[in-house]
Amino acid sequence: MMLRRKLYLGALIGAILFLLIAAHTIQKASVVPITALPTALPRDVRIPMENKTPLQTVITDSRRVVPGHSCNCSHNCIADKGVSEWFDQRYDHKQQPYLTGRNDDIDPLSLKWWLSLQSSDGMIKDVTQKMFKIIPPPPEDKMPWQRPCRTCAVVGNSGNLLRSKYGALIDSHSFVIRMNKAVTVGFEEDVGNRTTHHFMYPESAIDLRPDVHLVLLPFKLKDMQWLSSALSTGEIKMTYMRVKNRVEADKDKVIVVNPAFFKYTHDKWTERHGRYPSTGIVAIMFALHLCDEVSVFGYGADKQGNWHHYWEYNRYAGAFRKTGVHNADFETEIIQRLNKEGKIKLHR
Repeated sequence: MMLRRKLYLGALIGAILFLLIAAHTIQKASVVPITALPTALPRDVRIPMENKTPLQTVITDSRRVVPGHSCNCSHNCIADKGVSEWFDQRYDHKQQPYLTGRNDDIDPLSLKWWLSLQSSDGMIKDVTQKMFKIIPPPPEDKMPWQRPCRTCAVVGNSGNLLRSKYGALIDSHSFVIRMNKAVTVGFEEDVGNRTTHHFMYPESAIDLRPDVHLVLLPFKLKDMQWLSSALSTGEIKMTYMRVKNRVEADKDKVIVVNPAFFKYTHDKWTERHGRYPSTGIVAIMFALHLCDEVSVFGYGADKQGNWHHYWEYNRYAGAFRKTGVHNADFETEIIQRLNKEGKIKLHR
């Protein structure tokens, strides 16, 4: 009996020792030297969810282990927090830059401010409903974490672009934003020839290629009414001046800047200097909410201090600085500060 107990106890101790040695071996084998770890983890991992469509997926991203990192770019992203306190106090990532056709697109305070800028006839709801029967609402960005690094070139019309040779650099960006009467033919070496988004309003309208987004910056309700007309019947020929009654543009690519975003730019960025912001500063703000990196070209005076367009021979033409409606000096300070804070790259 005593011998049987000793044999049983010996077997039990042997089994325990075997299990301890095996566990230690497995734990040791699972330790990988730091130098053997991969230098980069997979960017996006999709986890399918039951009873969900392919668009309704959970996306986990290795970049989220970096506090505040918000895009796939190799450098700091615009929306990254903690880089610039000045920027963080002004930038609101929740702002919707363009109208989507929803009833809550424009808050009442923003609408009241916007309608007061210029006289308008009609009801905003009726005007937008008619507009979105002619143009489709823009598609939503369903998977923003899955996108590659988005780079924007915002190209102003300053004479300082002449002899700059920025053309190839401008065209290398994901998106190229131009505005108003911008001319590229004959100036390709300095300004490039690609355009993905073109900002305009009725008084500055031009025809666009089918692959270009027409971005309407409405300063008044009449501007939205004009857009509907210019893409259909052509009945509106006058605002406060004669305008193009028809515009060649791809209806499926039309974007209308949200008046609430216009007010956000006025309140947070230009700090209510001037009666309302210029097309140029709104285009930069639009880019800051569209892209992960933004480069700015063709803003400000030329080297001789003249404010004019690069395609005009008259150096005093297009004297934006003297309009009185916008505060060009303050807007220039904001652009320079954005550059200083590393949120844009300003090319002079």
